[in-house]
Amino acid sequence: MSGSLWLKPPTATPALPAPPRPREAGAGAGAGAGTAADPLDELAFRLDEFVAAAVHPDEIAALLESDGMTDDHIRLAYGRNDSFTLAEDLYARVVRRHPEPPRKHRSGPGRSEGLGGCLLRGLVFALPGLAYVLAGPLLAGAHGRYGLPAGTVPLLAGAVTGWVWNQALSHRAHTWLGLGDRAAAARALLTGAPAGALAGTAVALAAARDGELPAAVFAAGQSLYLAAATALLVLGRERALLATLLPLLGALPALRWDLPDPLRAGLPALSLTAACLVAAHALRPGTARGAAGRGGPPLAASVPYGLFGLGSGVLVLHAGLGDPSATGAGAVVALTLSMGPAEWLLHRFRGGSLDRLRTLTTARAFRRAVSGTLLLCLGGYLTVLLGLTLAANLLGPGAPWPAPDRLLALLLIGTVLWLGLLLQAFGTVLGAATVCLLAAAAQTLEPAAGPLAAGGAAAVLAVLSHVLLVRPTTHRV
Repeated sequence: MSGSLWLKPPTATPALPAPPRPREAGAGAGAGAGTAADPLDELAFRLDEFVAAAVHPDEIAALLESDGMTDDHIRLAYGRNDSFTLAEDLYARVVRRHPEPPRKHRSGPGRSEGLGGCLLRGLVFALPGLAYVLAGPLLAGAHGRYGLPAGTVPLLAGAVTGWVWNQALSHRAHTWLGLGDRAAAARALLTGAPAGALAGTAVALAAARDGELPAAVFAAGQSLYLAAATALLVLGRERALLATLLPLLGALPALRWDLPDPLRAGLPALSLTAACLVAAHALRPGTARGAAGRGGPPLAASVPYGLFGLGSGVLVLHAGLGDPSATGAGAVVALTLSMGPAEWLLHRFRGGSLDRLRTLTTARAFRRAVSGTLLLCLGGYLTVLLGLTLAANLLGPGAPWPAPDRLLALLLIGTVLWLGLLLQAFGTVLGAATVCLLAAAAQTLEPAAGPLAAGGAAAVLAVLSHVLLVRPTTHRV
């Protein structure tokens, strides 16, 4: 679940005119200049294009304040008490005009990546699961812990470490890309990805116990793959990553027939080697002189993205571990595959909101339209998730029909994930990460409270999303 896919470089803010000097008493006397131009009319004229496209006066107030216009200056130059009063006057003076967006943006800037591209990402998220099908018999041991199969603990420990590290790394690299410095992004990935692989391997080895060494070795390969896949996904090399995963299709016969051990071990190793080589080739620009960039985004800014990866990853694990049968495995497969359509629907929401920002003329109409679009996109994602879950259970060998309570819990977790990704896309990642972490902690401490924890998290995120996204200023790019 790669985050930060919607980062963009900050756009330029229209410059405000220089503050007019107050007219002295008697100025223009003798020249018939007693009717000096109103400074507010001049300001409205110079900001005409921005004010005409504003959906709410708060947008104008934000522009005035961002340019450093203080209340004292506003009282002196324009005779208004503050930026909000001045913004309301400007809003009332200028007729609403929302120009037709350029043809290339008719579908919204977030929709340049079509459904096919997002489905491709969902596929590359899910295909690595075939490696577990192949290697499963090689990892089986005599005893497990916490009621889990042998080897599960080091595998989960390495995977969660990778999710946390690579979410934060992905955000940092995407920030460099948003600044237009692809070489610096490659450099960040070149240094961060191997460090993440080492961290995942170390945690998996530390979590392993007697008889779990094969699982720890597999976890090391898993950490290495996550590092390579993160680099390729951030750089937009999904098709190359998909090609490296093709050897894992050898797992399909393993669903019905037993395969020799060398083949079970060789196919994942071949796929892993190919992914690492392709990633190394893609990261070559990071070795160039000056690729480290100058300054760059603060490291602390990427921490909330790692925390969101931790919370969402634990919730996904609970979706599968809460039901050790094939139904639980089908839930994890469905959640993983659904990340592709989820990403596309996030693009649809952002693009549709920007279209409405350009065409609607009142704040009330904008709030209603955005609320409807939010419900439509969330409902579309949950419908896709439900369909994938039912399909996974129908196609699975001997999988029972999922119980209604398990389906409800899965849909609540899906709601948390989609709304969390939506808030992350609009820069409110800390709130989303906090809610996901609290829900994951509650479900870990008391598994029976899983649906209640996920439902509470979904409700909180729904309120946060609505409060944030009905404001027109949130969507200005």
